[in-house]
Amino acid sequence: MERINAAIERILPLSDASQIAASARQQQLTKPPGSLGRLEEIATWLAGVRAVARPRVQRPSLLLAAADHGIAGRGVSAYPAEVTGQMVRNFAAGGAAATVLARGYGASVTIVDAGVATTLDDVDGIIRRPAGPGTRDLSVTAAMDRRQAEACLETGIDLVTEIAANGHDLIALGEMGIGNSTSAAALTAAFTGLRPGSVTGRGTGVSDERFLHKVALIERAVAFHRPDPIDPVGVLAALGGFEIAVLAGAIIGGAARRLPILLDGFITSAAALVAVALAPESGAYLLAAHRSTEIGHAAALDHLGLAPLLDLDLRLGEGSGALLALPIVAAAAALLDEMATFAEAGVSGADDELVGSD
Repeated sequence: MERINAAIERILPLSDASQIAASARQQQLTKPPGSLGRLEEIATWLAGVRAVARPRVQRPSLLLAAADHGIAGRGVSAYPAEVTGQMVRNFAAGGAAATVLARGYGASVTIVDAGVATTLDDVDGIIRRPAGPGTRDLSVTAAMDRRQAEACLETGIDLVTEIAANGHDLIALGEMGIGNSTSAAALTAAFTGLRPGSVTGRGTGVSDERFLHKVALIERAVAFHRPDPIDPVGVLAALGGFEIAVLAGAIIGGAARRLPILLDGFITSAAALVAVALAPESGAYLLAAHRSTEIGHAAALDHLGLAPLLDLDLRLGEGSGALLALPIVAAAAALLDEMATFAEAGVSGADDELVGSD
């Protein structure tokens, strides 16, 4: 835990001075105060994250972690486990939704094999950091041992450190792993204290029978492991996935580097639950891109205190929702930085007693 704790210790609160300066500039721009709604909030948040009064989002990066799950062998997904590796190949070839969106919005993509069961040695363009050939079946044993969990957290920290060193100024998170909505639901139940049935969705769109089976397996796992949120690494080891652990580490590493972190859907929010339990200060660096149709996603966001930007009935994952929100975040920063003030534009401001009116 030494390297993980060192990263946690580097996480600072958001810069009050930069947020105050950004907020003051918002009041001087050629618009009625507050008329850009959440865009103003986002820009001010970015200022606090980056510790600059006029932040920009010009070099975003998607970190996409993939791994297999032992629980997939229990029939919790509509797709076979081999799809994880097949989709990694699709990501590397640029044919997946996330990679299409990343190209369109100018985001670099880092694809990480965190523990895919199938061989990917012939695939170019991915980073191999497998903690094993997929996790174990969390319904009957710990998904991973504690050292594997810590190693994955360290991998996430290291990857984001490298991404930041290459000049990227925002991290969007994505994932791939057949069976990972089961792991995410178990983690969400553990960290929120809610019943598994109230945070479990249909994932890839399973039948009623498979859904009830999925809920029963998660209930069994939570009862068996008795996860204690006071020990976040223990909870992660018992119920998590290698890719979820990598993304939790990425959140910690990103916060330590003063990078804004754009969450995608349910799986990345489960990773955020782990990260925030380990490093509460990291929660200030998170922005929820959207609310997915997975019932547990709303519960995770509520626990994290995050309000999603979009609600498009998405349930794909991969970072697709995070990338769709990216232009909004970039626009918020550009407006703060590039809009003229009333004085610069020679435009008369509102009369003091009318400020804030329609």
